[in-house]
Amino acid sequence: MLLLIPTGFAVLAGISVVTQQILNANLRTALSSAAWSGFASYFVGLACMAFLAVILRDPPPSAGVMLRVPWWAWSGGLFGAIFIGLAIVLVPQLGAATFIALVVTGQMLASAGFDHFGLLGLDRQPLDATRLLGIALLVGGVVLIRR
Repeated sequence: MLLLIPTGFAVLAGISVVTQQILNANLRTALSSAAWSGFASYFVGLACMAFLAVILRDPPPSAGVMLRVPWWAWSGGLFGAIFIGLAIVLVPQLGAATFIALVVTGQMLASAGFDHFGLLGLDRQPLDATRLLGIALLVGGVVLIRR
């Protein structure tokens, strides 16, 4: 019962991701540009995050704090741009369900590797038979969705 609200929010996040990808793909068609569609997505997202920071009265980090952050910690936007760009191009080709199934498969494979090796500061969580079975079932689900 304690996990009901966080689980609901996680499902809402998943709905948000697929909705974003479909809207971005539609915008690409309307603008005849994947790049400008992605730019619009990030611009609106930036405006929303700025609004949230103002509403929460969240002060910007100091220069000293920003300089202590490792260089690679700033690269999240790059990977977000890769995701958005690929989604804008691939959702119309693959369909939303197949694209998201493949994305989740990629996320699962990468996250299992990151956990297993303790990459980027994560605590190590070795792969075991149960996790490997879960990954195999996920890949099987992608095959079934793609058919």
